[in-house]
Amino acid sequence: MSGGPAEQGKNTRLVTSGRRKEWTGPVVNPPVWRASTHLYETEADRKAGGTSNSDGEFYYGRRGAPTQWALSDALTQLEPEAFGTVLYPSGVAAITGALLAVLRPGEVLLVTDNAYEPTRLAALGLLKSFGIETRFFDPLDLDGFEHAFCEKTKAVMLESPGSLTMEVSDVPALAAIARDKGAVSLLDNTWASPLGFAALEHGCDISIMSLTKHVGGHSDLMMGSASAGEKYYRRLRRTAQALGHVVSPDDASLALRGLRTMGVRLKKSTASALEIARWLYGRPEVGFVRCPMLPDSPDYRLWQRDFTGGCGLFCFVLKDSSEAARARFIDTLDLFGIGYSWGGFESLVIPFDPASIRTAMPWPPASAGTGERLGIRLSIGLEDTEDLIHDLERGFTAMEQA
Repeated sequence: MSGGPAEQGKNTRLVTSGRRKEWTGPVVNPPVWRASTHLYETEADRKAGGTSNSDGEFYYGRRGAPTQWALSDALTQLEPEAFGTVLYPSGVAAITGALLAVLRPGEVLLVTDNAYEPTRLAALGLLKSFGIETRFFDPLDLDGFEHAFCEKTKAVMLESPGSLTMEVSDVPALAAIARDKGAVSLLDNTWASPLGFAALEHGCDISIMSLTKHVGGHSDLMMGSASAGEKYYRRLRRTAQALGHVVSPDDASLALRGLRTMGVRLKKSTASALEIARWLYGRPEVGFVRCPMLPDSPDYRLWQRDFTGGCGLFCFVLKDSSEAARARFIDTLDLFGIGYSWGGFESLVIPFDPASIRTAMPWPPASAGTGERLGIRLSIGLEDTEDLIHDLERGFTAMEQA
């Protein structure tokens, strides 16, 4: 549960965290403990066990075993100021589980208008059925955010950069306002991970990740996590146990394996994404590029102030194009798979048109030119950057063909 030495670098913690001797024994990685039933030596041991409901104590398979505990411990050590981390069977389960842990019927939740669409759907569906009201806000408007609170507002769901359209918000300021108003702040921190943005250090109460993305890194597992200080960790843990949330030890082992190389993979994909974003910025077919790491980005100042790293996910918007031309562009790509998710070793592409799911902030943005509305999201993998650029160039050529 305790964090690693504060003076150790992030990549050192990626390699060493979660590898307690009592979990690994004489080998490098903790074995895969497949177990539903945990046995006690005596009846007295059974009566004494399971009282803390914490990682590291055998009780029953739903509470995990050394494979899952090692992953939770490693993630906790990566998140400054975290007391513990709860694992969930998917990123969406982490989001809904965390929200259910901090909200009650009759309360109000504020959600950033550029949130991950399943977050929006959970708020308007599941949470609504529990009597929780959701209101959406523009995360770039601090004054408007402050005035969005009412006496029933008890939680705020943040995401930065925003899903699909990649706006960076002033998370420390938003979290500070939420705290002053007596609300819990939750951040979907999947894009940057703790390697790029220390959510709790920047004022958030709960940091959520889809481990399916960067941590897994190989597009072969589904998992989520939520890290917090002791107060909210206890609430997260109790709610997860009540909901029966558990991850398989096999998937936890895969996530641990991916975690060890996450730093070098992010470094490569981030560098490639920045180079490709610069190249796209100069293309005549492109209206604008939304990549927070790009010095020409309107959000670059905030990104440079708050972030210590990025990733390979960004977007751009076509200029004076049609849906048919966008489809030709995507269909021509060879190295970019057409599919959801991101953060794996392979590059991906999807089109996006978020206007129908935005209620508090406009799409296209007010700064966009005429005809700049059709978006394309890229997840840059580990391929050679020049090959990816060549592939995109072929896509632009095909776009012009009737």
